[in-house]
Amino acid sequence: MANHKSAIKRHRQSEKRNARNRAVKTRIRSAVKALRAAVESNDKEKAQAALTLATSVIDKAATKKVVHWRCAARKISRLSQAVNKIA
Repeated sequence: MANHKSAIKRHRQSEKRNARNRAVKTRIRSAVKALRAAVESNDKEKAQAALTLATSVIDKAATKKVVHWRCAARKISRLSQAVNKIA
């Protein structure tokens, strides 16, 4: 454990950020999982709604720098392609 006051604060901050980032990443995984389920069931309406939600969640994560913006863009692109293939 850290001994200096600044190091203790740093540790506290990193714990908070770690928890927040983990929550955001879990939210991304859940949204993507729901979207993939909709795509597999060939439900166009459900897939479109899930895509809107997933895009929003992924973009927010990229804005907060939880995931890299290029990774987010790639993920959104691939999910969009999957939804468009249903038609």
